Amino acid sequence: MSATWIDHANALPSPGGHAPLGLDTEFMRRNTFFPKLALVQVAHAHDQWLVDPLAFDAGADLRALIAGRACVMHSAGEDMEALAPLLGDVALDLFDTQIAAALCGLGPGLSYQKLVAVLLGIAIPKDETRSDWLQRPLTASQLEYAEQDVAHLAALHERLSAELRQLGRSDWHAEDCTRLVQRARQSRTQADRQPQRGFATAADWPAETQARLRRVLLWRDDAARKLDRPRPWILDDAHALALSQQPPATSQELFERVQGQRALRGPQRGELFVLLRTPATPEELAELAPIPPAPKGETKRAVDAMRDVVHVAATKLGLPAGLLCPRRLIEELAVTRTWPAGLEGWRRSLLEAQLAPLVPG
Repeated sequence: MSATWIDHANALPSPGGHAPLGLDTEFMRRNTFFPKLALVQVAHAHDQWLVDPLAFDAGADLRALIAGRACVMHSAGEDMEALAPLLGDVALDLFDTQIAAALCGLGPGLSYQKLVAVLLGIAIPKDETRSDWLQRPLTASQLEYAEQDVAHLAALHERLSAELRQLGRSDWHAEDCTRLVQRARQSRTQADRQPQRGFATAADWPAETQARLRRVLLWRDDAARKLDRPRPWILDDAHALALSQQPPATSQELFERVQGQRALRGPQRGELFVLLRTPATPEELAELAPIPPAPKGETKRAVDAMRDVVHVAATKLGLPAGLLCPRRLIEELAVTRTWPAGLEGWRRSLLEAQLAPLVPG
């Protein structure tokens, strides 16, 4: 099969019928906050197209192609983030083959190459994964790799969707795919408004210091987006924690403490110094969501008991325990005594009756 190269508007056909589209991307993310989309691969029935988003604005053509049609992708999270600027608000009916494989009991996090080998008995190349996809022209090896990345998605969809129906898990899969699409779109446009909650080591800090950490992390995210640089290039986690806990007395002290942060220049240092020296406002303290502490004592025993319950339930279902209920969500439930958003839907219906009695009083 030889794919058609698409490098100008209105050249992408609108295939008939109801067969799903196979969809994949190649992107680069070495020194930027946002992924740089380099190629979009599309497969439908016996046709394939390689869309070059560097040559033209492919958004309108891709939105028209995808609208109202099921799209089959593998491990679609980062691909969705890369595609987000082109797809806009168009509804995406996603079938993720990695999620489907896990729900079918084939194992967590299977690569596309492994899944194609296991289900279809086909060996496909994987030596171009780290190559430069922004170069033009692409090499023959890159083109073959790109074509293979979508060539087998229809066959995987047929096998996995049949297995999901037989297991009665099609709704579980659809729910997880919807959540993945929403999360990928939000991650591009919306920062986590309570990022300090990811730093359990700061759980016992005073509220004022936690609020300062939150302020610094929100600023870091905003600066990374504006400059299109990775967050650690602006300020890595270790510096964010240290500066929030012990703010510098002078701008010179800040300069000395943050040397080596590759994208933290004079203007950003000036902004950061003001943030670190300004006391937390009553509004910031009121908005602050406390950082959940690491489980200890009774809470730790509850976590262990809940993990045992999840392991038994996952074994009976033939699912990875981490897919059914990740440990971090078990700990969140035990520490906060609140049902986590990540366990809503089909997971709640399976687990709540067993886990709720184990939550510490």
